[in-house]
Amino acid sequence: MAKKQHRQAQAGTPKKQEDRATLADQLGGDLLAQLKATKKQLEADEKQAKQQQAERAAKEKKQREKNMSFGELLDTYGFGDTNSKK
Repeated sequence: MAKKQHRQAQAGTPKKQEDRATLADQLGGDLLAQLKATKKQLEADEKQAKQQQAERAAKEKKQREKNMSFGELLDTYGFGDTNSKK
């Protein structure tokens, strides 16, 4: 029964789009600008962190390859099994 009353209350009061106050309307212009600037800065920081992570991963891979023996490099890149080619 409570559900019926809730539906009737919603159906009886249609709200217009212009009657609704948005968060942007409630916040001051300066505060909204600060939030947008902060969002932009966070996105830039995240992009830079991802780029640094990719560079670090590439550097670590190169270092691991540098420390591999010649036989390990041949095995890794598919040239190590020379007996089967004879």
